[in-house]
Amino acid sequence: MTFPCSVGEPSLGSSCVSRGAPLQGVLRLLPLALLLPWATGSTLNCHKTCICASNIVSCSRMNLTSIPFSLPVYTAVLDVSYNTITRLRAEWTMIKLEKLHNLLLSHNGMSFISSEAFLYVTQLRYLDLSYNSLRQLEEVMFEPLVQLEVLLLYKNRISQIDRTAFTGLNKLQKLYLSQNQVSRFPLELVKEKTRLEKLSLLDVSSNKVKVLPIQELKILPAWIKNGLYFHDNPFACNCDLYNMLAHWHIRRLTSAVDFKDDYTCVLPDTQKTKVAVFDLNGDCMNCSTVKAEDQETYLDQTLILNCDTRHRDMNKTWMIPGNVLVTLGGNHSTKVLKDGRLEISSVQPEDSGIYTCFAVSEALNETLYVTVKVHNFTLNGDDETLNTAYTTLVGCLASVILVLIYLYLTPCRCFCCPVYSKAKSQQEDSIHSSGLSTTPTHEDLGTKAGLSRHVAFIDGKDLQGQNGKVNPDAEEDLEDREQEGRRDRGRRQKSDAESISSVCSDTPIVV
Repeated sequence: MTFPCSVGEPSLGSSCVSRGAPLQGVLRLLPLALLLPWATGSTLNCHKTCICASNIVSCSRMNLTSIPFSLPVYTAVLDVSYNTITRLRAEWTMIKLEKLHNLLLSHNGMSFISSEAFLYVTQLRYLDLSYNSLRQLEEVMFEPLVQLEVLLLYKNRISQIDRTAFTGLNKLQKLYLSQNQVSRFPLELVKEKTRLEKLSLLDVSSNKVKVLPIQELKILPAWIKNGLYFHDNPFACNCDLYNMLAHWHIRRLTSAVDFKDDYTCVLPDTQKTKVAVFDLNGDCMNCSTVKAEDQETYLDQTLILNCDTRHRDMNKTWMIPGNVLVTLGGNHSTKVLKDGRLEISSVQPEDSGIYTCFAVSEALNETLYVTVKVHNFTLNGDDETLNTAYTTLVGCLASVILVLIYLYLTPCRCFCCPVYSKAKSQQEDSIHSSGLSTTPTHEDLGTKAGLSRHVAFIDGKDLQGQNGKVNPDAEEDLEDREQEGRRDRGRRQKSDAESISSVCSDTPIVV
Protein backbone atom coordinates (compact mmCIF):
# COMPACT_ATOMS: atom_id res chain seq x y z
CA MET A 1 0.00 0.00 0.00
CA THR A 2 1.32 3.45 -0.93
CA PHE A 3 0.59 6.94 0.43
CA PRO A 4 2.03 10.47 0.11
CA CYS A 5 5.59 10.64 1.32
CA SER A 6 6.71 12.37 4.45
CA VAL A 7 10.15 13.80 4.90
CA GLY A 8 12.74 11.05 4.95
CA GLU A 9 10.41 8.35 3.63
CA PRO A 10 11.38 6.33 0.56
CA SER A 11 9.45 7.22 -2.55
CA LEU A 12 8.70 5.50 -5.84
CA GLY A 13 7.49 7.88 -8.46
CA SER A 14 4.70 9.99 -6.96
CA SER A 15 3.92 7.51 -4.17
CA CYS A 16 5.61 6.30 -1.05
CA VAL A 17 6.24 2.83 0.15
CA SER A 18 4.68 1.97 3.48
CA ARG A 19 7.08 1.44 6.29
CA GLY A 20 5.43 -1.90 6.90
CA ALA A 21 5.75 -3.12 3.28
CA PRO A 22 8.01 -6.12 2.90
CA LEU A 23 11.44 -5.44 1.48
CA GLN A 24 10.82 -8.08 -1.17
CA GLY A 25 8.04 -6.01 -2.68
CA VAL A 26 10.31 -3.00 -2.90
CA LEU A 27 12.94 -4.97 -4.75
CA ARG A 28 10.28 -6.28 -7.10
CA LEU A 29 9.26 -2.74 -8.04
CA LEU A 30 12.80 -1.40 -8.37
CA PRO A 31 13.46 -2.60 -11.95
CA LEU A 32 10.25 -0.95 -13.09
CA ALA A 33 11.34 2.27 -11.41
CA LEU A 34 14.64 2.16 -13.24
CA LEU A 35 12.93 1.72 -16.60
CA LEU A 36 10.18 4.29 -16.16
CA PRO A 37 12.23 7.44 -16.84
CA TRP A 38 13.60 5.96 -20.12
CA ALA A 39 10.32 4.41 -21.12
CA THR A 40 8.30 7.50 -20.39
CA GLY A 41 10.54 9.66 -22.56
CA SER A 42 10.39 7.24 -25.52
CA THR A 43 6.89 5.91 -25.24
CA LEU A 44 5.09 5.81 -28.57
CA ASN A 45 2.96 8.88 -29.08
CA CYS A 46 0.92 8.65 -32.26
CA HIS A 47 -0.03 12.34 -32.00
CA LYS A 48 3.40 13.95 -31.52
CA THR A 49 6.28 11.50 -31.91
CA CYS A 50 5.06 9.29 -34.73
CA ILE A 51 2.34 8.94 -37.30
CA CYS A 52 0.14 5.89 -36.89
CA ALA A 53 -2.03 4.69 -39.74
CA SER A 54 -3.69 1.37 -39.03
CA ASN A 55 -0.78 -1.11 -38.71
CA ILE A 56 1.84 1.34 -40.03
CA VAL A 57 3.95 3.34 -37.59
CA SER A 58 6.11 6.09 -39.12
CA CYS A 59 8.57 7.92 -36.87
CA SER A 60 10.82 9.24 -39.64
CA ARG A 61 12.71 12.52 -39.18
CA MET A 62 11.72 12.93 -35.53
CA ASN A 63 15.24 13.38 -34.09
CA LEU A 64 14.92 10.13 -32.16
CA THR A 65 17.92 8.56 -30.47
CA SER A 66 16.15 5.27 -29.81
CA ILE A 67 13.19 3.35 -31.17
CA PRO A 68 9.95 4.30 -29.37
CA PHE A 69 8.92 1.99 -26.58
CA SER A 70 5.58 0.19 -26.24
CA LEU A 71 4.92 -0.40 -29.94
CA PRO A 72 1.49 -1.90 -30.70
CA VAL A 73 1.63 -5.66 -31.17
CA TYR A 74 -0.22 -5.30 -34.45
CA THR A 75 2.50 -3.14 -36.02
CA ALA A 76 3.33 -4.43 -39.50
CA VAL A 77 5.51 -1.58 -40.85
CA LEU A 78 7.86 0.47 -38.67
CA ASP A 79 9.77 3.39 -40.17
CA VAL A 80 12.37 5.07 -37.95
CA SER A 81 14.64 6.30 -40.76
CA TYR A 82 16.39 9.69 -40.81
CA ASN A 83 17.02 9.84 -37.07
CA THR A 84 20.14 9.45 -34.89
CA ILE A 85 19.69 5.91 -33.62
CA THR A 86 23.35 4.91 -33.55
CA ARG A 87 22.98 1.60 -31.68
CA LEU A 88 20.39 -1.13 -32.05
CA ARG A 89 20.37 -2.96 -28.73
CA ALA A 90 18.78 -6.27 -27.85
CA GLU A 91 16.13 -4.60 -25.63
CA TRP A 92 14.85 -2.14 -28.21
CA THR A 93 11.60 -4.10 -27.97
CA MET A 94 10.61 -6.25 -25.00
CA ILE A 95 7.60 -7.88 -26.64
CA LYS A 96 7.33 -10.07 -29.70
CA LEU A 97 6.20 -8.20 -32.76
CA GLU A 98 5.05 -11.21 -34.71
CA LYS A 99 3.25 -9.16 -37.36
CA LEU A 100 6.13 -6.79 -38.10
CA HIS A 101 7.36 -7.53 -41.64
CA ASN A 102 8.97 -4.20 -42.69
CA LEU A 103 11.59 -2.42 -40.60
CA LEU A 104 13.26 0.74 -41.95
CA LEU A 105 16.38 1.93 -40.10
CA SER A 106 18.21 3.81 -42.87
CA HIS A 107 19.99 7.17 -42.48
CA ASN A 108 20.68 6.89 -38.75
CA GLY A 109 24.46 6.76 -38.55
CA MET A 110 24.12 3.34 -36.89
CA SER A 111 27.44 1.72 -36.05
CA PHE A 112 26.40 -1.17 -33.79
CA ILE A 113 23.82 -3.94 -33.97
CA SER A 114 23.48 -6.45 -31.18
CA SER A 115 23.59 -10.14 -32.09
CA GLU A 116 20.24 -10.46 -30.26
CA ALA A 117 18.60 -7.43 -31.84
CA PHE A 118 16.20 -9.48 -33.99
CA LEU A 119 15.07 -12.13 -31.54
CA TYR A 120 11.56 -10.67 -31.21
CA VAL A 121 10.98 -9.78 -34.86
CA THR A 122 11.51 -13.13 -36.57
CA GLN A 123 8.78 -12.50 -39.16
CA LEU A 124 10.61 -9.64 -40.86
CA ARG A 125 10.58 -9.84 -44.67
CA TYR A 126 12.13 -6.47 -45.46
CA LEU A 127 15.01 -4.87 -43.50
CA ASP A 128 16.57 -1.56 -44.54
CA LEU A 129 19.91 -0.75 -42.89
CA SER A 130 21.27 1.41 -45.70
CA TYR A 131 23.07 4.74 -45.23
CA ASN A 132 24.55 3.92 -41.85
CA SER A 133 28.05 3.46 -40.42
CA LEU A 134 28.26 -0.31 -40.02
CA ARG A 135 31.80 -1.63 -40.41
CA GLN A 136 31.43 -5.38 -40.10
CA LEU A 137 28.85 -8.13 -40.24
CA GLU A 138 29.46 -10.66 -37.50
CA GLU A 139 28.67 -14.36 -37.48
CA VAL A 140 25.03 -15.50 -37.42
CA MET A 141 24.07 -11.84 -37.08
CA PHE A 142 20.81 -12.23 -39.00
CA GLU A 143 20.12 -15.87 -38.15
CA PRO A 144 16.73 -15.28 -36.39
CA LEU A 145 15.31 -13.68 -39.55
CA VAL A 146 14.16 -16.91 -41.17
CA GLN A 147 11.49 -15.15 -43.24
CA LEU A 148 13.65 -12.28 -44.52
CA GLU A 149 13.45 -11.73 -48.28
CA VAL A 150 15.17 -8.35 -48.84
CA LEU A 151 18.18 -6.98 -46.95
CA LEU A 152 19.53 -3.51 -47.75
CA LEU A 153 23.07 -2.81 -46.51
CA TYR A 154 24.33 -0.44 -49.19
CA LYS A 155 26.07 2.82 -48.39
CA ASN A 156 27.74 1.71 -45.17
CA ARG A 157 31.41 1.21 -44.27
CA ILE A 158 31.38 -2.57 -44.29
CA SER A 159 34.82 -4.05 -44.91
CA GLN A 160 34.51 -7.41 -43.15
CA ILE A 161 31.81 -9.99 -43.71
CA ASP A 162 31.89 -13.18 -41.72
CA ARG A 163 31.23 -16.24 -43.89
CA THR A 164 28.35 -17.21 -41.58
CA ALA A 165 26.84 -13.75 -41.30
CA PHE A 166 23.88 -14.71 -43.51
CA THR A 167 23.42 -18.24 -42.22
CA GLY A 168 19.77 -19.08 -41.71
CA LEU A 169 18.42 -16.65 -44.32
CA ASN A 170 16.95 -19.44 -46.38
CA LYS A 171 14.30 -17.22 -47.95
CA LEU A 172 16.54 -14.26 -48.77
CA GLN A 173 16.03 -13.18 -52.37
CA LYS A 174 17.83 -9.83 -52.66
CA LEU A 175 20.98 -8.66 -50.89
CA TYR A 176 22.37 -5.17 -51.50
CA LEU A 177 25.99 -4.61 -50.43
CA SER A 178 26.99 -1.87 -52.86
CA GLN A 179 28.96 1.26 -51.93
CA ASN A 180 30.88 -0.31 -49.08
CA GLN A 181 34.51 -1.29 -48.61
CA VAL A 182 34.19 -4.99 -49.32
CA SER A 183 37.38 -6.45 -50.81
CA ARG A 184 36.29 -10.10 -51.17
CA PHE A 185 33.51 -11.34 -53.40
CA PRO A 186 31.13 -13.41 -51.20
CA LEU A 187 31.16 -16.49 -53.41
CA GLU A 188 29.68 -18.69 -50.68
CA LEU A 189 26.33 -16.97 -51.17
CA VAL A 190 25.96 -18.21 -54.76
CA LYS A 191 28.20 -21.29 -54.93
CA GLU A 192 26.55 -24.66 -55.44
CA LYS A 193 26.74 -26.28 -52.00
CA THR A 194 26.68 -23.15 -49.84
CA ARG A 195 24.21 -21.13 -51.87
CA LEU A 196 21.25 -19.29 -50.43
CA GLU A 197 18.64 -21.19 -52.39
CA LYS A 198 16.28 -18.28 -53.00
CA LEU A 199 18.89 -15.60 -53.66
CA SER A 200 18.37 -14.08 -57.11
CA LEU A 201 20.06 -10.69 -56.68
CA LEU A 202 23.46 -9.93 -55.15
CA ASP A 203 24.82 -6.41 -55.53
CA VAL A 204 28.48 -5.86 -54.59
CA SER A 205 29.05 -2.96 -56.97
CA SER A 206 31.14 0.08 -56.03
CA ASN A 207 33.33 -1.74 -53.54
CA LYS A 208 37.03 -2.62 -53.44
CA VAL A 209 36.96 -6.07 -55.04
CA LYS A 210 40.07 -6.55 -57.20
CA VAL A 211 39.80 -10.23 -58.09
CA LEU A 212 36.76 -12.23 -59.14
CA PRO A 213 36.40 -16.04 -58.99
CA ILE A 214 35.78 -16.09 -62.75
CA GLN A 215 35.83 -19.85 -63.30
CA GLU A 216 33.28 -20.40 -60.53
CA LEU A 217 31.06 -17.60 -61.81
CA LYS A 218 31.05 -19.00 -65.34
CA ILE A 219 29.39 -22.26 -64.32
CA LEU A 220 26.57 -20.64 -62.40
CA PRO A 221 23.03 -20.89 -63.81
CA ALA A 222 21.95 -17.96 -65.94
CA TRP A 223 19.19 -16.97 -63.51
CA ILE A 224 21.85 -16.33 -60.85
CA LYS A 225 24.29 -14.56 -63.18
CA ASN A 226 21.42 -12.38 -64.35
CA GLY A 227 21.27 -10.85 -60.84
CA LEU A 228 25.00 -10.55 -60.03
CA TYR A 229 26.13 -6.93 -60.01
CA PHE A 230 29.82 -6.16 -59.45
CA HIS A 231 30.47 -3.16 -61.68
CA ASP A 232 32.53 -0.18 -60.54
CA ASN A 233 35.18 -2.22 -58.75
CA PRO A 234 38.97 -1.84 -59.22
CA PHE A 235 39.48 -5.03 -61.22
CA ALA A 236 42.78 -5.77 -62.92
CA CYS A 237 42.31 -5.97 -66.69
CA ASN A 238 42.57 -9.42 -68.25
CA CYS A 239 40.96 -11.29 -71.12
CA ASP A 240 39.19 -13.77 -68.84
CA LEU A 241 37.18 -10.93 -67.33
CA TYR A 242 36.32 -9.59 -70.78
CA ASN A 243 35.44 -13.06 -72.05
CA MET A 244 33.02 -13.71 -69.19
CA LEU A 245 31.23 -10.37 -69.40
CA ALA A 246 31.06 -10.53 -73.18
CA HIS A 247 29.31 -13.90 -72.96
CA TRP A 248 26.89 -12.47 -70.42
CA HIS A 249 26.16 -9.59 -72.77
CA ILE A 250 25.48 -11.97 -75.66
CA ARG A 251 23.00 -13.80 -73.44
CA ARG A 252 21.39 -10.42 -72.67
CA LEU A 253 21.87 -10.87 -68.92
CA THR A 254 20.61 -7.79 -67.08
CA SER A 255 23.75 -7.41 -64.98
CA ALA A 256 25.90 -7.04 -68.13
CA VAL A 257 23.48 -5.13 -70.34
CA ASP A 258 22.17 -2.48 -67.95
CA PHE A 259 25.59 -1.52 -66.56
CA LYS A 260 27.80 -2.21 -69.58
CA ASP A 261 29.57 1.16 -69.39
CA ASP A 262 30.17 0.84 -65.64
CA TYR A 263 32.35 -2.25 -65.88
CA THR A 264 35.89 -0.88 -65.76
CA CYS A 265 39.34 -2.27 -64.98
CA VAL A 266 42.88 -1.06 -64.43
CA LEU A 267 45.53 -1.73 -67.07
CA PRO A 268 48.85 -3.25 -65.94
CA ASP A 269 50.87 -0.16 -66.75
CA THR A 270 52.68 2.37 -64.64
CA GLN A 271 49.90 4.94 -64.96
CA LYS A 272 47.22 2.48 -63.75
CA THR A 273 44.93 3.59 -66.53
CA LYS A 274 41.25 2.79 -66.08
CA VAL A 275 39.46 1.51 -69.19
CA ALA A 276 36.12 -0.09 -70.00
CA VAL A 277 36.15 -3.88 -69.81
CA PHE A 278 34.20 -4.17 -73.05
CA ASP A 279 37.00 -2.32 -74.87
CA LEU A 280 39.63 -4.95 -74.10
CA ASN A 281 39.12 -6.62 -77.48
CA GLY A 282 40.56 -3.50 -79.12
CA ASP A 283 43.98 -1.94 -78.82
CA CYS A 284 44.08 -2.15 -75.02
CA MET A 285 44.78 -5.86 -74.67
CA ASN A 286 43.68 -7.29 -78.02
CA CYS A 287 41.45 -9.94 -76.45
CA SER A 288 39.71 -12.28 -78.87
CA THR A 289 36.24 -11.19 -79.87
CA VAL A 290 33.62 -13.38 -78.23
CA LYS A 291 30.95 -15.11 -80.27
CA ALA A 292 28.05 -17.34 -79.34
CA GLU A 293 29.21 -20.81 -78.33
CA ASP A 294 28.09 -24.00 -80.02
CA GLN A 295 27.49 -27.35 -78.36
CA GLU A 296 29.80 -30.04 -79.77
CA THR A 297 29.60 -33.81 -79.35
CA TYR A 298 30.62 -37.10 -80.97
CA LEU A 299 28.88 -40.09 -82.45
CA ASP A 300 26.90 -42.33 -80.08
CA GLN A 301 27.32 -39.92 -77.15
CA THR A 302 24.45 -38.81 -74.88
CA LEU A 303 24.03 -35.03 -75.04
CA ILE A 304 22.04 -32.92 -72.57
CA LEU A 305 21.06 -29.38 -73.58
CA ASN A 306 20.34 -26.78 -70.91
CA CYS A 307 17.56 -24.25 -71.28
CA ASP A 308 19.53 -21.75 -69.19
CA THR A 309 16.90 -19.06 -68.65
CA ARG A 310 17.34 -15.69 -66.97
CA HIS A 311 14.48 -16.41 -64.59
CA ARG A 312 13.97 -19.35 -62.31
CA ASP A 313 11.15 -21.91 -62.42
CA MET A 314 9.88 -21.37 -65.97
CA ASN A 315 7.82 -23.78 -68.09
CA LYS A 316 10.04 -25.07 -70.89
CA THR A 317 9.31 -26.75 -74.23
CA TRP A 318 11.78 -27.79 -76.94
CA MET A 319 11.84 -27.86 -80.72
CA ILE A 320 14.44 -29.93 -82.60
CA PRO A 321 15.89 -29.11 -86.07
CA GLY A 322 13.18 -29.15 -88.69
CA ASN A 323 10.79 -27.33 -86.33
CA VAL A 324 9.58 -30.56 -84.77
CA LEU A 325 8.12 -30.14 -81.29
CA VAL A 326 9.40 -32.57 -78.66
CA THR A 327 6.45 -34.15 -76.89
CA LEU A 328 6.38 -35.43 -73.33
CA GLY A 329 7.02 -38.97 -74.50
CA GLY A 330 9.99 -37.88 -76.59
CA ASN A 331 10.81 -37.93 -80.30
CA HIS A 332 12.89 -40.99 -81.16
CA SER A 333 16.16 -40.33 -79.30
CA THR A 334 15.16 -37.02 -77.68
CA LYS A 335 13.17 -36.39 -74.51
CA VAL A 336 12.55 -33.51 -72.11
CA LEU A 337 13.75 -34.14 -68.55
CA LYS A 338 11.85 -33.06 -65.44
CA ASP A 339 14.09 -30.03 -64.89
CA GLY A 340 13.46 -28.75 -68.43
CA ARG A 341 16.67 -29.99 -70.03
CA LEU A 342 16.67 -31.88 -73.34
CA GLU A 343 18.39 -35.26 -73.56
CA ILE A 344 19.62 -36.62 -76.90
CA SER A 345 20.77 -40.23 -76.67
CA SER A 346 23.18 -41.89 -79.12
CA VAL A 347 23.65 -38.77 -81.24
CA GLN A 348 24.08 -39.15 -85.01
CA PRO A 349 25.20 -36.68 -87.72
CA GLU A 350 21.57 -35.91 -88.56
CA ASP A 351 21.12 -34.58 -85.01
CA SER A 352 23.21 -31.52 -85.88
CA GLY A 353 21.31 -28.25 -86.15
CA ILE A 354 19.61 -25.55 -84.10
CA TYR A 355 17.51 -26.55 -81.10
CA THR A 356 14.99 -24.05 -79.71
CA CYS A 357 13.81 -23.77 -76.10
CA PHE A 358 10.67 -21.80 -75.29
CA ALA A 359 10.52 -20.69 -71.63
CA VAL A 360 7.36 -19.12 -70.24
CA SER A 361 6.49 -17.63 -66.85
CA GLU A 362 4.10 -15.01 -65.53
CA ALA A 363 6.79 -12.32 -65.72
CA LEU A 364 8.82 -13.29 -68.80
CA ASN A 365 8.73 -15.17 -72.10
CA GLU A 366 12.17 -16.21 -73.29
CA THR A 367 13.42 -18.08 -76.37
CA LEU A 368 16.85 -19.72 -76.37
CA TYR A 369 18.72 -21.23 -79.33
CA VAL A 370 21.35 -23.96 -78.96
CA THR A 371 23.44 -24.94 -81.99
CA VAL A 372 24.63 -28.56 -81.94
CA LYS A 373 27.55 -29.90 -83.99
CA VAL A 374 28.04 -33.67 -84.17
CA HIS A 375 31.53 -34.78 -85.19
CA ASN A 376 31.44 -37.76 -87.56
CA PHE A 377 33.58 -40.01 -85.37
CA THR A 378 33.43 -41.55 -81.94
CA LEU A 379 35.28 -40.74 -78.76
CA ASN A 380 37.38 -43.67 -77.46
CA GLY A 381 38.09 -44.55 -73.87
CA ASP A 382 41.38 -42.63 -73.82
CA ASP A 383 39.55 -39.43 -74.77
CA GLU A 384 41.50 -39.30 -78.03
CA THR A 385 39.59 -38.65 -81.21
CA LEU A 386 40.10 -40.46 -84.50
CA ASN A 387 40.14 -37.51 -86.86
CA THR A 388 38.52 -38.28 -90.21
CA ALA A 389 40.60 -35.61 -91.91
CA TYR A 390 43.72 -37.39 -90.69
CA THR A 391 42.56 -40.78 -91.94
CA THR A 392 41.64 -39.27 -95.30
CA LEU A 393 45.10 -37.75 -95.62
CA VAL A 394 46.74 -41.07 -94.77
CA GLY A 395 44.62 -42.80 -97.40
CA CYS A 396 45.60 -40.24 -100.02
CA LEU A 397 49.30 -40.64 -99.22
CA ALA A 398 49.02 -44.40 -99.44
CA SER A 399 47.34 -44.11 -102.83
CA VAL A 400 50.10 -41.82 -104.13
CA ILE A 401 52.80 -44.25 -102.94
CA LEU A 402 51.07 -47.16 -104.66
CA VAL A 403 50.83 -45.19 -107.91
CA LEU A 404 54.54 -44.32 -107.75
CA ILE A 405 55.41 -47.97 -107.12
CA TYR A 406 53.28 -49.00 -110.06
CA LEU A 407 54.89 -46.45 -112.37
CA TYR A 408 58.56 -46.86 -111.43
CA LEU A 409 59.06 -50.28 -109.88
CA THR A 410 57.06 -52.56 -112.22
CA PRO A 411 58.25 -53.82 -115.70
CA CYS A 412 57.36 -51.70 -118.71
CA ARG A 413 54.29 -53.07 -120.42
CA CYS A 414 53.72 -50.57 -123.21
CA PHE A 415 53.90 -51.70 -126.82
CA CYS A 416 56.58 -49.09 -127.60
CA CYS A 417 59.04 -50.46 -125.03
CA PRO A 418 61.75 -52.56 -126.79
CA VAL A 419 62.18 -54.89 -123.85
CA TYR A 420 58.48 -55.49 -123.57
CA SER A 421 58.15 -55.90 -127.33
CA LYS A 422 60.97 -58.45 -127.38
CA ALA A 423 59.52 -60.40 -124.50
CA LYS A 424 56.11 -60.36 -126.10
CA SER A 425 57.52 -61.54 -129.42
CA GLN A 426 59.32 -64.38 -127.72
CA GLN A 427 56.15 -65.37 -125.97
CA GLU A 428 54.08 -65.25 -129.14
CA ASP A 429 56.70 -67.15 -131.15
CA SER A 430 56.86 -69.77 -128.47
CA ILE A 431 53.12 -70.13 -128.54
CA HIS A 432 53.03 -70.48 -132.32
CA SER A 433 55.90 -72.92 -132.37
CA SER A 434 54.54 -75.11 -129.66
CA GLY A 435 51.15 -75.19 -131.21
CA LEU A 436 52.05 -75.75 -134.86
CA SER A 437 55.41 -77.50 -135.00
CA THR A 438 57.26 -80.26 -133.23
CA THR A 439 60.64 -78.88 -134.15
CA PRO A 440 62.78 -76.93 -131.66
CA THR A 441 61.70 -73.45 -130.89
CA HIS A 442 63.25 -70.34 -132.30
CA GLU A 443 64.76 -69.55 -128.96
CA ASP A 444 66.57 -72.88 -128.92
CA LEU A 445 67.82 -72.36 -132.40
CA GLY A 446 69.05 -68.90 -131.66
CA THR A 447 70.81 -70.11 -128.55
CA LYS A 448 72.59 -72.86 -130.36
CA ALA A 449 73.72 -70.61 -133.13
CA GLY A 450 74.66 -67.73 -130.85
CA LEU A 451 73.03 -65.38 -133.34
CA SER A 452 69.79 -63.46 -133.76
CA ARG A 453 66.63 -65.42 -134.20
CA HIS A 454 66.44 -64.03 -137.73
CA VAL A 455 69.41 -66.22 -138.82
CA ALA A 456 68.11 -69.14 -140.93
CA PHE A 457 69.68 -72.61 -141.05
CA ILE A 458 69.20 -73.85 -144.64
CA ASP A 459 70.12 -77.16 -146.06
CA GLY A 460 72.94 -77.16 -148.63
CA LYS A 461 70.66 -78.47 -151.30
CA ASP A 462 68.71 -75.28 -151.14
CA LEU A 463 71.82 -73.52 -152.40
CA GLN A 464 71.95 -75.62 -155.52
CA GLY A 465 70.85 -74.14 -158.76
CA GLN A 466 69.50 -75.92 -161.76
CA ASN A 467 70.95 -79.41 -162.57
CA GLY A 468 72.28 -79.77 -159.01
CA LYS A 469 74.84 -77.00 -159.20
CA VAL A 470 75.49 -74.48 -156.56
CA ASN A 471 73.66 -71.22 -157.08
CA PRO A 472 76.24 -68.45 -156.91
CA ASP A 473 73.67 -65.94 -155.82
CA ALA A 474 72.47 -67.97 -152.83
CA GLU A 475 74.92 -66.50 -150.34
CA GLU A 476 74.06 -63.00 -151.44
CA ASP A 477 70.38 -63.74 -151.04
CA LEU A 478 71.03 -65.05 -147.54
CA GLU A 479 72.99 -61.95 -146.52
CA ASP A 480 70.30 -59.69 -147.91
CA ARG A 481 67.70 -61.55 -145.93
CA GLU A 482 69.77 -61.21 -142.74
CA GLN A 483 70.13 -57.45 -143.23
CA GLU A 484 66.45 -57.12 -143.89
CA GLY A 485 65.78 -59.03 -140.66
CA ARG A 486 67.92 -56.62 -138.68
CA ARG A 487 66.07 -53.62 -140.11
CA ASP A 488 62.69 -55.13 -139.31
CA ARG A 489 63.55 -56.13 -135.72
CA GLY A 490 60.61 -55.36 -133.46
CA ARG A 491 57.98 -55.72 -136.18
CA ARG A 492 56.57 -59.10 -135.49
CA GLN A 493 53.29 -59.22 -137.37
CA LYS A 494 54.77 -59.94 -140.75
CA SER A 495 57.43 -62.35 -139.53
CA ASP A 496 54.85 -64.25 -137.55
CA ALA A 497 52.80 -64.76 -140.63
CA GLU A 498 55.84 -65.93 -142.63
CA SER A 499 56.87 -68.26 -139.85
CA ILE A 500 53.43 -69.78 -139.71
CA SER A 501 53.31 -70.19 -143.47
CA SER A 502 56.58 -72.16 -143.41
CA VAL A 503 55.82 -74.61 -140.62
CA CYS A 504 54.75 -77.30 -143.05
CA SER A 505 58.10 -77.48 -144.84
CA ASP A 506 60.63 -80.13 -144.10
CA THR A 507 63.18 -77.63 -142.77
CA PRO A 508 61.81 -74.76 -140.72
CA ILE A 509 62.93 -71.31 -141.73
CA VAL A 510 62.69 -68.56 -139.18
CA VAL A 511 62.49 -65.02 -140.44
